[in-house]
Amino acid sequence: MRRAVLAFTSVLFIIGTIGTNIGPALVDDSPAIVLALSARNRNLFGAVPFIDPLPYAVIGFLRMLAAAVALFYVGRWYGHRALAWAENQMNELPATYKWAERVTDRMGWLAVLLMPGSNIVCLLVGHRGMRERVFFPIIVVGIAIRLVVLWVGGKIFEDQIRSVLDFIDDYQWWVVGGLFAITLFQTSRRKPVPAPDPDIIDGPVTHSPQAHHDHVAEEIAEEIADELTSEVETSRDRDIL
Repeated sequence: MRRAVLAFTSVLFIIGTIGTNIGPALVDDSPAIVLALSARNRNLFGAVPFIDPLPYAVIGFLRMLAAAVALFYVGRWYGHRALAWAENQMNELPATYKWAERVTDRMGWLAVLLMPGSNIVCLLVGHRGMRERVFFPIIVVGIAIRLVVLWVGGKIFEDQIRSVLDFIDDYQWWVVGGLFAITLFQTSRRKPVPAPDPDIIDGPVTHSPQAHHDHVAEEIAEEIADELTSEVETSRDRDIL
């Protein structure tokens, strides 16, 4: 079961990258295929003028739910090893990752509701030990809200979406090629992190209130230290100039 979930998560990362990169070229002609590959916000938003509400809702909901559930259990079972592996797969910047971690620790279930499409949030709440009976209702409601908001927004800006896609129509495959080139460049620069061993289970981490406050305090202290270091380096540069 755990091996299957890990393999499924890897497949989602791969097809998600493909769907994200080919979205600008195919979202108007094959929106259902694009959403099945990647239900990122820009694909959901861009597909609105070219797809009916029912397939939009069904495909978008199932694709987002599949990723959220898979990542929740990967984080739950494999802890820090899963976080390091997934961060490597997602090409997330350290600053983005730390921000998402702070938001998740401080907001808890509300982070899931507001950011149901965030891979990091789903991983973290699984790793932090959020109960399944809490996670599943919230992620379902969060995805539904996200789909409604993007659908309404897509209808409001339908003309603008069509204009943008028409504008890049003659160059769409150049855009796709450029996106894949960026992906390959990012992949070549990152240090490979092996997938978690399915036979070694870390289990969820639970934090006492005091431990949570200590964790937040440590992060605030780190931020202050970083800012002071930056100020010192800036002053030093000015003195040199």
